Amino acid sequence: MSISPNEEPTAEAAPEILVTAIRAACDKKAREVVVLDLRKVASFTDYFLISTGASTRQAQTISDAVEQALRSAGRRPMHREGYSNGEWILLDYGDLIVHTFVEATRKFYDLERLWRDADRVPLDPDDEGK
Repeated sequence: MSISPNEEPTAEAAPEILVTAIRAACDKKAREVVVLDLRKVASFTDYFLISTGASTRQAQTISDAVEQALRSAGRRPMHREGYSNGEWILLDYGDLIVHTFVEATRKFYDLERLWRDADRVPLDPDDEGK
């Protein structure tokens, strides 16, 4: 499933890889889940999935869950960074980059501000892991 760059992004119209990743992160109690649609502002990926874990261990657990869910769907990350430290874990799937942070690191790097020109994909409040 895909949406054209001219359509208003919604979670329902998002590619299945993104929906699967959101569900996996939320199943592990990821907080502050945000999806940015970068298709109009960047050429290196389509979406960022950004979430926060309460600790480095939880960030690793969230990242593990996303990676396992996407592997079950036939996708493997092209690149993986930051897992051993656990402060900021990045999984690069080409069309989706998953960023899992601990709170202080997320505030410091503030990807939402850095990529403020990207559209934010509205998520169902029940899935957002507040």
